Amino acid sequence: MADFIKTQNSFANGEVAPEFYAHDNINGLSRLENMDVLAGGGLSRRSGLVSVDKLVGLARLVSFSVSDGDEYIIAITDYYIDIYFGDTLYQSLKTPWPYSDIINLQYAQRFGTMIFVHPNYPPQTLYKSGNKFYIREFEFSRNDADMTVNMPFVKFDDASDIKITVSAHASGNNYATFTTNADFWTPENVGGRLYLLDRQWRITEYISPTQIVVHTNGTYTLPSASVSDWRECAFGARRGWPRSITFHQDRLVFGGSRDWPSGIWLSRVGVHNDFNAGTGLDDQAIFISLLSTKRQQICTVVSSDNLQILTNVGEWAISSKPLTPASVDIKQHTSVGSFGACYLAPQKIEGATIFVSASGHDIRELSLDELGENYNANDLCALSKHLMTSPVDIAYNDTTRQLFVVQSTGVMSVLNQNASLGISAWGTYKTRGEFLSVTVCNGHTYVVVNRDGDTYLERFSPVAMTDVNKYSFSFTASGLPLRVSGHNASRLRLRKIVARVIDTKSISINDHRITLPNEVYADGASGYTGDVSISLLGTSHECTTPCWTIHGNEDYPITVLSVSMHGWYTV
Repeated sequence: MADFIKTQNSFANGEVAPEFYAHDNINGLSRLENMDVLAGGGLSRRSGLVSVDKLVGLARLVSFSVSDGDEYIIAITDYYIDIYFGDTLYQSLKTPWPYSDIINLQYAQRFGTMIFVHPNYPPQTLYKSGNKFYIREFEFSRNDADMTVNMPFVKFDDASDIKITVSAHASGNNYATFTTNADFWTPENVGGRLYLLDRQWRITEYISPTQIVVHTNGTYTLPSASVSDWRECAFGARRGWPRSITFHQDRLVFGGSRDWPSGIWLSRVGVHNDFNAGTGLDDQAIFISLLSTKRQQICTVVSSDNLQILTNVGEWAISSKPLTPASVDIKQHTSVGSFGACYLAPQKIEGATIFVSASGHDIRELSLDELGENYNANDLCALSKHLMTSPVDIAYNDTTRQLFVVQSTGVMSVLNQNASLGISAWGTYKTRGEFLSVTVCNGHTYVVVNRDGDTYLERFSPVAMTDVNKYSFSFTASGLPLRVSGHNASRLRLRKIVARVIDTKSISINDHRITLPNEVYADGASGYTGDVSISLLGTSHECTTPCWTIHGNEDYPITVLSVSMHGWYTV
C-alpha cells in the first residue's frame, strides 16, 4: 500500500454526474445540497428563508421596475395578480388568465410599462399611474383620417386558395357581403379585420362558413371579379395572439403567434403600437418570417447586441444596426432549440443569454465568438445534467451570481457562476415543501413555496438560519471517490480527514459530530476558524463511493475552505 495525502481546496465544479467521477481535472462533488460554492472555491451553508406573505393559491413570480425606480414583485395567480412592494402587499388586480395558462405567459418591460402576451389572449398592458397600478388590453394605434388600425396583415396558408366575391349589403354603402369559394369563416372571425381592395374591413357578422358581413370606412366600388389578393389581420380570436415579446432598438417585437409560429413583427420606431409596414421607410414597421428546411416555432425573442430569436429547433439573430425594412441581416447560428412546454425567461449573465434547451436537460449560454460574428451555445450543465430534470421556472441574481432553476419535483437547482474566477458549480436547494416559482428583485431572491397544501411568498435572507423561523434544513457536501496520481483506488485505509473551516459553529464529518469550543454556541459569539478532523476511519474495499461527507442540520453557519485525506491505498 502507498501513503497519500490529498487535499481538495476548490469545489468550483459543484455536484457532478457519476460519469465524471474518474476525471482528474474536476474540482467537484458527488453531492451538494443546501450549500453554495463561494467565489474562492469553498463551501458555505445556504441562506435561510423569511416569510413575506401567504398567497391565495399557486402563483408565478415576475419582477417589475417602474419609472420612479421602485421595484415590485408580481405574483400571478388564478385570474389575479398581487403586487408587492418590498415585503408588503401593495395592490391586487383582476386579469384574464387562469393559472393553467400562466406557464406560457411572456412579458417585456420598458419605461415603467409591462406588456404580457399569450397565444390565446389579447396582449395586456400593466402600468402605474400615480399611486395605483392598472391593467388594460393593449391597443394598436389608429389613423384618425380613415379609422383604420395599424395592425399587421398576413396571408395564412389555409387561405391561399380562397377567393372572395364582394357584393353590396342592405345596411349601407360602407357595408358589404363577402362570399368565399369554399368553407372558410367561423364565428371567431367576428371583430377581426381583413385587407383587400386597398382598404381595411372589419367583420361585423358571421352568416355561414362561406359568408360574412363586413364594414369599411367610406364608400367603395364593387370589383368585377372575385378577389384572390387579400390578407387577414395577423392577430385575433380566430388566429391567436403573439407568443413572445421584447423591445429592440426602440421597436416593440412580437415573436410568433398561434397560427403563424415563425413570424416576427417589429413596430414602428418609437411608436410601439404601430405595426403598419407602410411603404418601407426606415422607421416603419417590419415583418419577417423565418424560412428553413425545418418548421420553426418561435419560443421567445431576446434583445441583446442583436435581436436573438430562439425557436424550437435553433437560435437565430438579426444583426442589422440600425434595423430597417431594407436592411434585415438574419441567419441561424446554432441548432440547439429552446424549451417550449412552458415559458422559461432567458437570463442575462455577463453579457450572454442563458436559456433552457429544447430537451429541458441543458442550460445553454448563447454568446458571440471573439470576432463578434457568430454565436455559440455552450452547455452550462455539461457536468451536471442529472440535476436538470423538468424545469418550470428560472431567474438569475446578479448580486449573488446565482442562477436558480425550479424543477417540477419541487427541488431547485442552483448554479453558482463566476467565470472570471472559474466557478461554475451546480447544486440543489431543498426545503420542507416544494419550490414552485422564483424571481429576483432589488438583489433579493424571492420564491413561491408550497408547504402542507398552502402557498407562500418567501425571500432568501443571509441572516436567516432556518426557513421561515420554523423549519430547520439539512445541508450536505460529499467528495468524489478517491483517485491518486491518476489511478482509481481498489483498497483504501483512511487515517484522518481534516476540514479547514472559518466562522463555523457546527459541523459533522461522515458520521462524526465534531466538538468545537463551547463559546461558539453563545449568542453573538464568533464561530470557530481552523482545522477540524476525525481519525482512525478503517479500511474499505468499496472505493467507488465518497470518502468524506460534511453535513449537518443545526441552525448555525458553516464555511469549509478545504478537505484533506490522509491514509494508504492500493491500486
